[in-house]
Amino acid sequence: MRGLFTSPGEQAQQVVDEFYQYEQKANFSKSWEMFHPFIKEKFTKGHYVQDRAHVFMNHFGVESFSYTLGEPEELEKWQASAEGPELSFVYKVPVVQVYKGKYGNFSLQQDVFVVQEKEDWLILWDYNQ
Repeated sequence: MRGLFTSPGEQAQQVVDEFYQYEQKANFSKSWEMFHPFIKEKFTKGHYVQDRAHVFMNHFGVESFSYTLGEPEELEKWQASAEGPELSFVYKVPVVQVYKGKYGNFSLQQDVFVVQEKEDWLILWDYNQ
């Protein structure tokens, strides 16, 4: 039961962890469901599911990956892009994904953003220049 005895920052970190657990299992449909509506407008669920599997599994030859999460940082105001809504009390969680594939081992580092809207915690990516 998320959130019973945890701080908002810890809850945000748990949401990012849940997101990447779905991604590890190639359950891209479930991970897509966790996106903020602004991100869902960027690609349909079908496109996301197909693209994620295609890029990581087919192109990189990756069967799975590991990841580590950094400490959440609270941001009073944040926007995913200049066209995106200004959001309040967003948490930035650094993520490092480690892949082992046919082209060797490599890591991707990405800040993932989480905002609470009503009862839901939603994932955003940064599209700022």
